[in-house]
This record gives sequence, structure tokens and C-alpha cells, in this order.
Amino acid sequence: MPEPLLQVRDLRVSFPGANAEHGLLRAVDGVSFDLAAGEVLGVVGESGSGKSVTLLSVLGLLGHSGAVVEGSVRFKGRELLGLSPRELQRVRGGDIAMVFQDPMTALTPVYSIGWQIVEQLRAHTDLSRAAAKARAIELLAAVGLPNPAAQFDRYPHQLSGGMRQRAVIAMALSCNPAVLVADEPTTALDVSVQAQILELIHRLRSDFGSAVVLITHDLGVVAGLADRVLVMYAGRVVERGSARALFEAAQHPYTWGLLGSIPPLAGPRPRRLPSIAGAPPALDALPAGCAFAPRCAVADARCATRPALPAQGAHAAACVLAPEQRAAARERCLQGGVTA
Repeated sequence: MPEPLLQVRDLRVSFPGANAEHGLLRAVDGVSFDLAAGEVLGVVGESGSGKSVTLLSVLGLLGHSGAVVEGSVRFKGRELLGLSPRELQRVRGGDIAMVFQDPMTALTPVYSIGWQIVEQLRAHTDLSRAAAKARAIELLAAVGLPNPAAQFDRYPHQLSGGMRQRAVIAMALSCNPAVLVADEPTTALDVSVQAQILELIHRLRSDFGSAVVLITHDLGVVAGLADRVLVMYAGRVVERGSARALFEAAQHPYTWGLLGSIPPLAGPRPRRLPSIAGAPPALDALPAGCAFAPRCAVADARCATRPALPAQGAHAAACVLAPEQRAAARERCLQGGVTA
């Protein structure tokens, strides 16, 4: 098997607590995954599950938050953790690019869209200013912006939300990155624009051969784009597998809850969609065992010990339920809700 393009092993990210007595609070706890060339990996979970922090730490974008990052992140066999800011800057934007969740805050408001794309091109390539401008206009056209030459000189506030998101994608694609990280790329966009953005991301793999990490809470997006899926809860991966396996035979109660909240396309209309009551635990109040146990209808005494995610197997879940118990438990959760 060829070496993965991106290889993350036992990634742990901790932040200082609000009070000295809290010490360091673990926001990402032992995340591991591989990303192959041309693959789309979906990372799903509720807000606060650690999805964005995981990928921001991979790119060294946690800023001056006081975060402590441990583990290993290898890109094309090269360890990224521990690189100097200058060395890491050569990787970011060129080899690994990111589409941020909010394009309005990802773009600098006092510079035009075109200027910002040209700046990235000039930083990572040997293009002249004139050639970089021509490339920027070409990219704006490629992402579907009308009259790209005119859009080149516009400022972020002069564009709609969908147009800004397209401009951010154009900037991310400017250097033909090997890996594109898309953080909730369709948030706050209307349905028609969402479909266009997802189609654009789908074309990235075929046109540029880029691998994509898609961070989202929308399982419909995952079903349409992802090859494999990581399900995260409270900073941990609780289930991993192919998209098909996840939708056909999910193994973790948390994943059952996420799937149960999707309105069915066929069959009788349910009176009420199942829901997961409560909220993810705070970082300073994580349960000692399974973090999902307080919200889980099928939890038992075994959940007091943290279940490990099996290292082997294409489809695996961090749950104490035996394989023969999961089918009945899944049906119970999908029909009556995950919580008792």
C-alpha cells in the first residue's frame, strides 16, 4: 500500500483552563487517521466535538492560545509538529490549504479579493505580478463567479455570502494543494448555493487530484461527498468507517443519534424525529469512562471505563456493546431516541 498523504497519530490538544486550578483541559484526545491522495474524508460531530481544533492544530493555526499539541502529524512522510513558523508557512497554502467556516472573517476587509489571491500566489510560486493576476482571474472564473475580472477588484463586503465562499475556495485552490481542508463550507448559505459549493468541492478531486478533509455536522453532505468518515465526540473519535458502512450499519450509539435526526425520504412520516437530549460535556467535566454515557440509552456499568477505538479494522467503534447486541440497540435508539 502507498504511504498516506497525511498521517495523524495520537493527536492531543490541550488548552489552559479559565482558572489555575483547572490546569490544562484536553480538547482533542488521541485522534488518529490517514488520508490518501484523492480521498474525501468527512469529520462529523456536534459543535464542540473537536473537529475544527483537530485540523487547525494539524496546520499550526491555533495562534497564541497557549495550546499544547502532542502526537504526530506527517505530510508526505515529513513531520509537521515541531516545524518552525517559517517552515510551516511554506506548507500552509501551498501543499495544504484551508477553506474556513466564515469567509467574512477569513478575508481581510481592507484588501480586494484579487489582491489577497495574488498575495498567496506570490508567496508560494515564482509567478510575476501580472501572471499572478491572470491566474487569480482564472480561478475566480473556475469557481463560478460572474464577470471575474470585475470581481477581482471588489472587496469582501461587496460580495454575497456565497460569492465570498467561492472566493475563499479560489484562494485555497490557487496553488493546487495536495490537501484541502474545508471547515463547514456550506454554513449559512441557501440550499442552491450549498449545492453549487459542494459540486465545486467534488470537482476538486477530479480536476486537481486533491485530497479533501470535510468538516461538517451535515450527514447529507457526508453521504454525497465522503469516501470515509470519522465521527467525533468530546474530542475523541468514537467511530470510523467508509461512508457506506456508516449509513448502512453504524456501530456507535452517538452515530445512531445523528442518523436518527435526519428526516426519512421514504416510508411513513414520523410524528417526531428522535433527538439526543442534553449537550456534550464541558472540558473540565469529562466523564472518566465513555464521554457519551450520560446521554446514552444503552449505557451500562461497563461504560465507567473508557472504551478504546480498535486500531485494526476498516469500520470500528469505541463502544462496549458486543457486535450481536448492536443491531437491537440501534433499532431501539432510532425508534425511540438515543436517550432514555
